[in-house]
Formats: sequence, structure tokens, C-alpha cells
Amino acid sequence: MRKVYLIGIGAGNPEHLTVQAVNALNEVDVFFVLDKGSETEELVRLRREILERYVPDRPYRVVQVNDPRRDRTAKDYVAAVEDWRQRRVELYEQLIRDELTDGSRGAVLVWGDPALYDSTVSLFQALRERAKVEFAYEVIPGVSSLSALVAGHRTTFNQIGRPVLITTGRQLARGLPADVDDVLVMLDAHCTFHRFVDEDLEIFWGAYVGTPDEILISGRLRDVAEEIQHVRSRARQEKGWIMDSYLLRRLTPAAPVPQEHIAR
Repeated sequence: MRKVYLIGIGAGNPEHLTVQAVNALNEVDVFFVLDKGSETEELVRLRREILERYVPDRPYRVVQVNDPRRDRTAKDYVAAVEDWRQRRVELYEQLIRDELTDGSRGAVLVWGDPALYDSTVSLFQALRERAKVEFAYEVIPGVSSLSALVAGHRTTFNQIGRPVLITTGRQLARGLPADVDDVLVMLDAHCTFHRFVDEDLEIFWGAYVGTPDEILISGRLRDVAEEIQHVRSRARQEKGWIMDSYLLRRLTPAAPVPQEHIAR
């Protein structure tokens, strides 16, 4: 039986890898790398550096293929994403069929954590349902960019006894939930936090967290929103790509915390 590991490799720092991830790397025969083009070649390079660092003795192959392009101008966002996902499923199916022999092991190195706003796990679930190629797969967690973000700011996801929401910029545009004090936002290309500068909020923002190019800015949202947007725009222009996330925190809690919900 062929086997594929979906390995979370953290947010950019090679030391984010867990012992479980390193052990799995050293069982792999073929690593699949999807290349998104020249703009993100640094992400491919970082993956190769991880292999050089943690798999020094075992022979392996790296199969690098072009990642299918998603139509970001399509009016029907859902249909465009579904079409992109389907082409990715077909690509992974071809890679498993053509590059893995029976009994061999492959791997996909997933940025951050495979469980958090990453499509790789769901793609492999869909691939298993197609049942056109037989294989098993295992998911290995990694340090997410959000974990690296709050660690860099020396804070936490949530406040004592309070819920936390993890969402996207597209969803945040619909408004802040009234009953959540801490909102972690990913995939926000439009600096949606600007819509809330009149509210009593604090922001913890970071880009390229965990890498040598890490940028961290925090403060009252109304005071630092313009700075973040300017720094973000300049960084994206200089590097050609950006991965950023942020935590929005109410400075005035939405509601008091019930005593029975506070850990003692």
C-alpha cells in the first residue's frame, strides 16, 4: 500500500517542526512540492532547506510540479475555488499513481498546520473518495502561523474564560461578532480591519512570522491601522508575496465572564 504523509512544517522557522514531523520526514521516499511560480520560490527553497537539515542521510526524491492556477478574477468565487480544488485533486492523483510504487511513501510539506485554513487534507479526502488510486495517508500537525503570531506578540488567542473566533478577511467584512472578544483573521488581502477603526479594539498583526523577515506591529487599532497597511503594502511589493495574519481584541469585553467559566 502506498502511503502519503501530510506534514505540517510550521510558519517558516525550521525549528517549528515537531519530533513527530522529523521522524516522518525520514520515512519518505518522494516529496511532492507544488510550485506557485517565481513570486513564491522562496517557499519552495525553505522546504528544500528543511529536507537538507532534517533528512541528511536517507535517499529521497523531490518531485516539483506547477500548482494549478486559481482564477482570482472570476465573478463566481465558489465555482472558481471548486474548479481549482478539482484540478489539484487530479494532480495529486497523478503524482501518487506515477511517482509512488507499491509500499513506498510520499509526503506533502504543508505550510503551518494542515488543519487550519489549508486545503490539503480535504483534497486527500476527496482523492480517497474518487478511489482511482489506492493509498493511505496520515496527517501530522504543525505550528500554525497564528500560534507563531501570538507567541511573537507574547499574548494568547483568548482571554480568561472567553471564546475565540478564527476566520477570514472575507468573513470579517460581514462584521465583528457581538459575543466574541478575540478574533483571529487569516487570508485578508484587503486590510479589512480598517472597517473597525472607530471601535475600541487592539490589534496584533504579523507578516512572515517565524522567518528572518518577520514583521510585528501591535497597538490600538485606530493608532496603528494606517501603519500596518503601509508596511504591508511595501513588504508585499518588495518580496512579491506576503503571508500575514492578525488578532483583533476588544479592549472593553462584550459581556462579563460568568464565574463558573473561569478556571480555578
